[in-house]
Amino acid sequence: MSSYSFRSSRPDGWVQPRPHRDASLRYMTHGPIQPMEEPGFFARLFGLR
Repeated sequence: MSSYSFRSSRPDGWVQPRPHRDASLRYMTHGPIQPMEEPGFFARLFGLR
């Protein structure tokens, strides 16, 4: 094994928790929440959600 070790003064960005984002900011960025599945034929035909 190597005797060298790597040290950084700043933690990796992947392990840092993400800052809180307000729901209105998320909505402006990504739009409304989309369903996981697209509506089927009859749901589209009859306007069901």
